[in-house]
Amino acid sequence: MKLDLSDLPKLQFSLIAAVLLIAVGAGTVHFFLDANRAALQARSAAQSERNEFDGKLKRVRTEENEIRDKSAVFSMLQMRGFIGDEQRLEWIELLKDIRDKRRLIDLEYDVAPQRPLDPTPVSAYSFFVSSMKIQLKLLHEEDLTRLLDDLRLQARALVQVRYCNVSRLPRGTPEPGSPALLQAECQIEWITLRDATGK
Repeated sequence: MKLDLSDLPKLQFSLIAAVLLIAVGAGTVHFFLDANRAALQARSAAQSERNEFDGKLKRVRTEENEIRDKSAVFSMLQMRGFIGDEQRLEWIELLKDIRDKRRLIDLEYDVAPQRPLDPTPVSAYSFFVSSMKIQLKLLHEEDLTRLLDDLRLQARALVQVRYCNVSRLPRGTPEPGSPALLQAECQIEWITLRDATGK
């Protein structure tokens, strides 16, 4: 079948309908492509927002765990007596108990006034230190190490040994009946943590 110009008026409505359908189809495809692009952008933005919220949630959980851990350490230190006012009377009683338990021969001590460990505190809590000079006579060196170990384990403060000098007693100097062969002189520090504002 051959078409010529005389058939054109008969096909006019069909051609117009075909052009309109093509235009509607192209418009529909364009609309759905735009809608798909917008949906992908919205999905990407939602994913980014979700990732951001996930990151914030992880940070909050990490901070919560850190606070919980620090709180546990703080409570443990407080329970051990490291936090708060110094307990000088308890320290002296502890020294006497260790002396009696370990049967130390002669134990003398002198405690200096408490002072801040760092004169410029960086937070509400600051470390304070009290220096103590200890002099004692020993049967052997192990008496000294036991004394220091007992102090570290039992004291309601952090005990830090600054120095210890151990020397042999000169022959003939021990008091009659004293088995001491050595003498020791140590400087230790009792360190506590407390509110720097004095509250």
